[in-house]
Amino acid sequence: MTSDKIILTPLKKIHNSKGGIFHAMKKSDKGFSGFGEAYFSTVNNNEIKGWKKHTKMTLNLVVVTGEIEFVVYDVDSFFNVKLSKNNYQRLTVKPNLWLAFRGLDNENMLLNLASIEHDPNESESMSLDSFNYNWNKA
Repeated sequence: MTSDKIILTPLKKIHNSKGGIFHAMKKSDKGFSGFGEAYFSTVNNNEIKGWKKHTKMTLNLVVVTGEIEFVVYDVDSFFNVKLSKNNYQRLTVKPNLWLAFRGLDNENMLLNLASIEHDPNESESMSLDSFNYNWNKA
């Protein structure tokens, strides 16, 4: 998978005795391609959401609670990463890539800083068995 389609960006954490700050995105960051909306999504432990492909939207995914395994698929190639507070990075997924993700903890929540507002006509969905990916290998 080429690096121009997927960007994994380490994020800054600032610790304070009263509570921490966890950076997500600045407009000067690589991967920023405009702002349409921000939303949170949860996924239950061992549940998988996907496969979904956006044709115009760039996703910027940050795990804020728990641990989530992300899998991106493009032309017979899989990219896999597990994100959490311990592996605090932003996953940028450009349009026309298939994405699925699985919750690995009791409570799992992500933030998506999407480049455009949600439009149900700009995405496609497929069943989990559409691609030959073994979720149990990791």
